[in-house]
Amino acid sequence: MSQPEYTTAQATALTNHDRKPIHIPGSIQPHGVLLALSTQLEILQVSNNTQAYLGKEPEDLLGKPLSYLLNSLQVETVKQCLVKKIGSANAFKVLINTSHEERYFDAIAHRTEEAVILELEPTDSKSELSFLSFHTLAGVAIAKMQSTSNLIEFLHLIAEEVQKIIGFDRVMVYQFDQSEAGSVVAEVKREDLSPYLGLHYPATDIPAQARELYTRCFLRFLPDLTAEPVKLIPTENPTTHQHLDLSYCLLRSFDWCCAEYHQNMGVKALLVISLIQEQKLWGLISCHHQTPKYISYEVRKMCEFLGQIVSSELAHKISHSEWDYKVKLKSLQSEFLESISQADNFIDALIKPEIRLLDLVSASGAAVCLDNEITLVGTTPNIDEVRALIEWADIQVSDNLFSTDSLPKLYPEALRFKDTASGLLLLRISKIRRYYILWFRPEVLQTVHWAGNPQESIQTKADGSHTLSPRKSFEQWQETVRLTSLPWKACELDSAIALNNAIVGIVLSKADELAKINLELERSNQELASFAYAASHDLKEPLRGIYNFSTVLLEDYGQLLDDEGIECLQTVVSLSVRMETLINALLRLSQLGQAHLREQATNLNELLTQVIEVFRASRQDSGLMDIRIPRPLPTVQCDRVLVNEVFSNLLGNAFKYNDKAKQWVEIGYLSQEEAEGRREQGETRGITHAQCPMPHAPYPIFYIRDNGIGIPQHHLETIFRLFKRLHSQEKYGGGAGAGLAIVKKIVELHNGKIWVESTLGVGSMFYFTLE
Repeated sequence: MSQPEYTTAQATALTNHDRKPIHIPGSIQPHGVLLALSTQLEILQVSNNTQAYLGKEPEDLLGKPLSYLLNSLQVETVKQCLVKKIGSANAFKVLINTSHEERYFDAIAHRTEEAVILELEPTDSKSELSFLSFHTLAGVAIAKMQSTSNLIEFLHLIAEEVQKIIGFDRVMVYQFDQSEAGSVVAEVKREDLSPYLGLHYPATDIPAQARELYTRCFLRFLPDLTAEPVKLIPTENPTTHQHLDLSYCLLRSFDWCCAEYHQNMGVKALLVISLIQEQKLWGLISCHHQTPKYISYEVRKMCEFLGQIVSSELAHKISHSEWDYKVKLKSLQSEFLESISQADNFIDALIKPEIRLLDLVSASGAAVCLDNEITLVGTTPNIDEVRALIEWADIQVSDNLFSTDSLPKLYPEALRFKDTASGLLLLRISKIRRYYILWFRPEVLQTVHWAGNPQESIQTKADGSHTLSPRKSFEQWQETVRLTSLPWKACELDSAIALNNAIVGIVLSKADELAKINLELERSNQELASFAYAASHDLKEPLRGIYNFSTVLLEDYGQLLDDEGIECLQTVVSLSVRMETLINALLRLSQLGQAHLREQATNLNELLTQVIEVFRASRQDSGLMDIRIPRPLPTVQCDRVLVNEVFSNLLGNAFKYNDKAKQWVEIGYLSQEEAEGRREQGETRGITHAQCPMPHAPYPIFYIRDNGIGIPQHHLETIFRLFKRLHSQEKYGGGAGAGLAIVKKIVELHNGKIWVESTLGVGSMFYFTLE
């Protein structure tokens, strides 16, 4: 059978097997008795072995109340199951008078949707296992398991401790992979037995139905795989007319396929403990014995408890073993996302340096696709092959994140470039535009050691249908796996998702799907501006009252206060003045948020003359001010009043933050050609576009240059934030720190930009555009 034929047959066989109702077998194992009770605790069904254990025929028990067998206290214990969730069990000891003798049983009761199930297993123990005894048996094992951080050592230690407790011939830790196949990752065994450590087992060995039951029931015990099952009488529940759900029953009988499979391995007794991580079945502790072997209920509960401890420790052990790699990815991811968020050119931010995009998911190559523009990084298929792959993904891949470690099996054309792209991780950034990032991994030839030929478990019937059948041999069988790459780890997929979350705002800002979001943001901004205006306007009245009453206290009652009291009142006055300044700035900014431009042709020379006249009239040292205008400014379309405010604010700051004996300010503009030359000079000096965004535009770039104190490089962006001051209130005349925020808002209302170049101790040059 070829590999594709085997894969198809396996899928068919698994589907057929998963339809088998293994949770309702209609029978139990013979080492105990089962009673199915109504919600009134009337016996509705019994296993057909009550005579052997209870000395009563099934017909003698059916229809009787549970009190016919148990005393009132024990009946009350069973009754408590009615208020518990499905699957929760009550366990207790019972003494039952049979026709020949008194017998002790371990009684385990739980409820289903329609019934209460009571299981009775005979025991020689007359008392419950005490907590101290339990702790003595389990405490040492737990302490040892917690003492190691290495995952493999931890799993081997688990196998050792479980074997000490139950005395089975072989104890293995079996781990599932992403395809539901599994492998033995730890093993303790009798010396004469063949090793299974490192061997792989196909998904057909433990089908989906069995895995689902292992997820619900944490322990499965089959003391004798050769024993004949015991039927329930009657077969169907008289109340529901359905087979009894035995999902949570300890005595539930086993499927013939399971029995034959293990007997082919030489196993006669089986104990399986589920290992759960993040509410999923991570693996199993599988215990084999070559002869039938019974284990008491108390010992089984201790094993189940150890399994739960192991499950809780697994997450820590696994995360510890992967911690270094995850930390590396997180660090790289953080650095990468920060650079992307600040970049103007999305492609450049992704691929420069190229190793960063590849390291983000440990890939050997990548392709960035923005509509018809494809950029390749590292080792990849060629452009045409990538383009065809994307067209295939458009149709075949519906999820935003898709990964495979065997692309040629899904996309046969990938056989041509398997050496570079047997593994694919695809991130779809937009469902409207063709925006993708694809990462590639090369083919890695792997030798897998199976426990027997996995294809033997698939049997073809005469009609051509496929079914599961237990394998006869478990001798090591080697398979060379081709057309696969190293698998993508969960943390690598998380890294890709984090990248998507970070760039979605950058990329989709150009896409149609952001139209509704932009409208909503515009409405929200208007509401926020209205709120800010109303809130700050209403604050002024109580603030004015604070100022007035504080002034009255100083003037009329100052003689009644000591120096400290007067100083406190003066501070209140000063702070209220300061707060009013801040409120006025906030009011002005919120007014701008609701402003409608009244654009008109404006002669900036006339406007600037008015600005300078008002500025000189308000300054006593106006004779020392040197204001230079190298050439006449152009006439532009703008809101005259608002642009007046821009020049006034920038001119005022230029002289305010200047400690030179001879102060000067130059006001001018750059033409398109001059701006281009300035931009090229900046690139020559290593100045980035983000630091000096000289646009390619057919409109002038205005500037105001001074010989003031300058601005530190790391503050060139923050100075435009509201209430952001670089100096204390006592220096350079104080202020609210809102002027540049207001200027920036006015410039943006004109669809323009504003930025600054500055050198400490030399001066600053503010640029702005009005489109």
